[in-house]
Amino acid sequence: MSGTSIDLAAEGGGVSLSGSNVTFVIVALVFALIALGFAAMFVQSVLRAGRGTAKMQEIAGAVQEGASAYLFRQFKTLAVFVVIAVVLLFLLPVHDTDNETWVKIGRSLFFVVGAVFSSFIGGAGMALATRANLRVAAAASEAGGRETAMGIAFRTGGVVGFLTVGLGLFGGALVVLIFSSDAPTVLEGFGFGAALLAMFMRVGGGIFTKAADVGADLVGKVEKGIPEDDPRNAATIADNVGDNVGDCAGMAADLFESYAVTLVAALILGQAAFGQDGLIFPLIVSTVGVVIAILGVFITRLRPSDRNGLTAINRAFYISAAVSAVAVAVVSFLYLPSSFAGFNDAGIAPEIVDSGRNPQWVAIGAVVIGIVLAAAIQALTGYFTETTRRPVQDIGKSSATGAATVVLAGISVGLESAVYSALLIGAGVYGAFLLGGTSITLSLFAVALAGTGLLTTVGVIVAMDTFGPISDNAQGIAEMSGDVDEKGAQILTELDAVGNTTKAITKGIAIATAVLAATALFGSYTNTLASSLAEAGIAGDQVQNQILNLLNISNPRNLVGLLIGAAVVFLFSGLAINAVSRSAGAVVMEVRRQFREFPGIMDYTQRPEYGRVVDICTRDAQRELLTPGLLAIMAPIAVGFGLGAGALAAYLAGAIGTGTLMAVFLANSGGAWDNAKKLVEDGAYGGKGSEAHAATVIGDTVGDPFKDTAGPAINPLLKVMNLVSLLIAPAVVAWSIGNEENTALRVSIALVAFAIVTAAVIWSKRKPISMGEDADTAVAAGAADTAKAAQEAQHDDAAAQSRIKDNVG
Repeated sequence: MSGTSIDLAAEGGGVSLSGSNVTFVIVALVFALIALGFAAMFVQSVLRAGRGTAKMQEIAGAVQEGASAYLFRQFKTLAVFVVIAVVLLFLLPVHDTDNETWVKIGRSLFFVVGAVFSSFIGGAGMALATRANLRVAAAASEAGGRETAMGIAFRTGGVVGFLTVGLGLFGGALVVLIFSSDAPTVLEGFGFGAALLAMFMRVGGGIFTKAADVGADLVGKVEKGIPEDDPRNAATIADNVGDNVGDCAGMAADLFESYAVTLVAALILGQAAFGQDGLIFPLIVSTVGVVIAILGVFITRLRPSDRNGLTAINRAFYISAAVSAVAVAVVSFLYLPSSFAGFNDAGIAPEIVDSGRNPQWVAIGAVVIGIVLAAAIQALTGYFTETTRRPVQDIGKSSATGAATVVLAGISVGLESAVYSALLIGAGVYGAFLLGGTSITLSLFAVALAGTGLLTTVGVIVAMDTFGPISDNAQGIAEMSGDVDEKGAQILTELDAVGNTTKAITKGIAIATAVLAATALFGSYTNTLASSLAEAGIAGDQVQNQILNLLNISNPRNLVGLLIGAAVVFLFSGLAINAVSRSAGAVVMEVRRQFREFPGIMDYTQRPEYGRVVDICTRDAQRELLTPGLLAIMAPIAVGFGLGAGALAAYLAGAIGTGTLMAVFLANSGGAWDNAKKLVEDGAYGGKGSEAHAATVIGDTVGDPFKDTAGPAINPLLKVMNLVSLLIAPAVVAWSIGNEENTALRVSIALVAFAIVTAAVIWSKRKPISMGEDADTAVAAGAADTAKAAQEAQHDDAAAQSRIKDNVG
């Protein structure tokens, strides 16, 4: 834009923190440890609750065993990627430092730290959730069951929230304390480790959970007419395991990497904007987030007068958001000067000093924009996915004319909601950007601060998300065991409905954080380009012109990069959805086989082989996650080294724009289909067992991989691609601008990356649709089963429930 300048990094390497800033970093570390202490305290509180009957414990034990086995196998698979990434990170050049070897070691080391933290949060959250679900189910039948059951579920989510803010802040503050002004480069490794593991866990867990869910629904509900968590369905245990490895482990890791990567972007841009004070201030804001997490979890209490649990959760969220805004305003006035001239001794760029902005109000405005954006996304997502709103009700009405119209209605809802969500997120990004005036670096720092501000409430957001699968599993355990009375079952049904809403809301907020973080990282990328160009010998006054030339979208090379970035999002989504389709096909064949070969399952005289379905989902999830993961890592490398730094920037822009729309479309379509099914199951349009019910079940099965696999996985995808681009930018510039002798090496790297992606996609496409049986035989047997089911009378749910207690064990 006219009059806009691009500011170079304010400080070189090797500058130590001042004494007062060291104190602030230590305080941040202390608060991080306090958050971890609260997590340990809440773990003990949850585990002290009653464990229910022996049959309930047996079911919960099976879910725990399956979930733990899956995660152990997944971590073994991902260990190979971690080792390779550590080596490559050490080989990649760094810029703007006097301690290159030391910084490379730190970047590689903290990549491992980020990956371990992401894995630990996902694994620990899942381990506690698989123990809390049993306790929630048991508490539902006790005195004060509604309040007690919800308290256990939300405190469990609070543990994951405390781990997220505690480990994220601890890692960021530790890097700043050790590496001082070299911290931004080291933090790239920390963020990359968190994002890479989160993406793999999100994709793998999503494939597992939705393969089991789709397979269970298609055979159980549609073909056999039995309830969702009926123990006669061999896929029920796998379905409950999937809720934990996908929605607990996967989403917890996803939100942690959102927190970590947003903090990383804020620290990088903060230092670029006004030196070490800009490096410290995001840590102060994140420290406020620790206090808000503790407050939010403690004040989430279900009152007898509350209509449902969502009332209590919303109340706590909005109070936490308001307190967060006030607290950030206070620390902004205490820490920041009233004029950017006060940062002169930190080497602040003259363009920022001359902008006439008040740094206190820039910080407060950015953080408030982030908090307001979270609340607005919550309201908008609720409108398009709640059963009481018109979009879901319209989908329910369309079920009267069959599954095709249900699918069409859901797609239209998703497409429309994506427009409004994108405009809302865009307004938030642009509003924060305007705070910086004529300085792009300051504007992008404001965008990063908006993301950091939004994530001051991440402790409550994570607790809301984990609440969903815990309540879902609790209802499943109650239904499978038959040991929960009618009043307790009603309480668990209510909590499950609340959990579905909170999961949809947190997915929307996660998408918003992904866009803010990706935009900030995009700014970090351009800042890295400036430093790399200066090191490549470009004169200082020519760097800005060189960057503007590189980013010129009229350049056909950049337009190609833009198209490839958009296309990668489509390919990634298609691979994830197709992976669920293939794995779900295998589950359907296996469940049909068991019903066919063990006819006693239907009258409870034979027990299904639950472990077979768990094994299928585990094996397929590990096999299917490799191709999307390689695509996310190798595509930016191919574009950057093949087409250049400008094309890589355009690639990121195309991916961010398309990814935002695609993620919202997939998440909201899936959520609307899911709740339309629940609307019919609650008695609307014929209720359970009707043709309308069958139509909405089909819509829900289509939406399952949309909302729980492909959609959420786009969040870490965007950040992984941004971080890979940030890491390779110095090499791309060094080997392309003024160094034509490196052309052969650069093109060779691009061709190798392209070949790896091509081979992975071809390998993925050649996988069989089903496993374990000849496809033709399986399809014929399935068709016979469906025809037979259509001739049978619909099962009476009440009669089925009375027999469930005799099944498991």
